[in-house]
Amino acid sequence: MISIRSANQDDIPGILAIVNYNILHSTAVYDYDPKELQEMQNWFEEKQQAGWPVIVATESGNVVGYGTYGTFRYKQGYRFTVEHSVYVADRHAGKGIGKQLLSELIATAKAAGYHTMIGGIDAENTGSIAFHKKFGFKEAGTIKEAGFKFGRWLDVTFMQLMLD
Repeated sequence: MISIRSANQDDIPGILAIVNYNILHSTAVYDYDPKELQEMQNWFEEKQQAGWPVIVATESGNVVGYGTYGTFRYKQGYRFTVEHSVYVADRHAGKGIGKQLLSELIATAKAAGYHTMIGGIDAENTGSIAFHKKFGFKEAGTIKEAGFKFGRWLDVTFMQLMLD
């Protein structure tokens, strides 16, 4: 059974494993090099200090997915907009875990009074784009060749959900 809860320090190695898998094997994360545990601990502390949610999906005590949101851009006028991330462990994809995580993030953002939620998705990731559309996200635009990974240029599609 999958449970969704706020992340804690003990969850960081599980989150790290998901992040590093995506760095090495996908264009879901545009980083090249795997992260170190200390880097993820620092990331988690920064999220906590800023008051941003980090949630995990667990199964039998193991982290099988995580989600978060945070600052979209660092200008005061953007303070009602958040950008989210949802990742599921590769071997757990297609089990509804992402749906549970994104549902919780949307509910949390609404309760916190945010106006809109943004997701930046590799334009070739049609599965993630379709997934977001099921939640009411709309395509807000694509930036051509915004990223470079695995020896090729990558387009980023921005998806937007109005929260209020």
